[in-house]
Amino acid sequence: MRTALHHHVERSLAGVLGIAVVGCVVSLGTVWCEAADQPAKKIPVILSTDIGDDIDDTWALALALQCPEIDLKIVVGDYGNPVPRATLIAKFLETVGRTEIPVGVGCESPCKAKFNQAKWIEGYDLAKYPGKVHQDGVQAMIDIIMGSAEPITLVCIGPVPNIAEALRREPRIVEKAKFVGMHGSIYRGYGGNPKPSAEWNVVCDPAACRAALTAKWPVLITPLDTCGVVVLRGEKYAKVRDNDSPITKALMENYRVWSDAHNARGAKIDPRQASSTLFDTVAVYLAIAEDLCEIESLPVRVDDKGMTLKDPAGATIRAAVRWKDLGAFEDWLVDRLTKKAK
Repeated sequence: MRTALHHHVERSLAGVLGIAVVGCVVSLGTVWCEAADQPAKKIPVILSTDIGDDIDDTWALALALQCPEIDLKIVVGDYGNPVPRATLIAKFLETVGRTEIPVGVGCESPCKAKFNQAKWIEGYDLAKYPGKVHQDGVQAMIDIIMGSAEPITLVCIGPVPNIAEALRREPRIVEKAKFVGMHGSIYRGYGGNPKPSAEWNVVCDPAACRAALTAKWPVLITPLDTCGVVVLRGEKYAKVRDNDSPITKALMENYRVWSDAHNARGAKIDPRQASSTLFDTVAVYLAIAEDLCEIESLPVRVDDKGMTLKDPAGATIRAAVRWKDLGAFEDWLVDRLTKKAK
């Protein structure tokens, strides 16, 4: 377990050189420009996150808030530390002026990770969040899914004990939702390693992940093969770092707090230079588009060590196993994070 966490944090600091694209992001027949940011119909999304451990969850939340395609129904903390996670979500939403979005307190579960953004929420009272706080975030998710007239997209970017509990309480949610997750490792491991890894979100609760991936709903994941190589550097990173919107300011504040927590334990992270690995942002992207990734349908089995193994006896899922154009994704990510809300 410690090895997986070590690799998750260590590899999140490793860089990958992107490809600069000027103007609109143009790649493989896909064009993102101003007009493309006005979707005809929003996608109802529930975000389930272990925010506060690795900083990429905060980047993913910021990205989801900046995607006009997404109608964010609730953000729920998952994988232990339920009140600190809900508090971080609430403060972030209030800071960026999005208190119409409800917050869910996740279920209690054992947690192996350190909560690295505690300093940012010091003095914030969850009870004073201007929006709705659901003390039973799992039930809130169930109610939203079962009460929706259209399918809900569950974007899950951490270990998934909440999802396993929701499936236990109300198995029928599989008929009205689809699962998009940042989980696993198919052909490559952390940092593009040619050997697959036991990925952190799976390692933390293999049984819960197994329940989510074998449930009878559509499943799409970004394994380490794609999400494990997303890093912003150079001009791309500078555009986000130097942007003065409330979202990017709150994001950078959290990145500095997170970096300080790691540096106090001997790391050498400089938030002035580059992002960490932004694993979870790819799951948000996959909730609205797939154009930049190669998707494979394959049978997968989750073993007790947290490996996601190709196995003919496993459940068939879809996985984004390769990038068609990583540089274009990075440009899209920067554009979304820095675009002024309308």
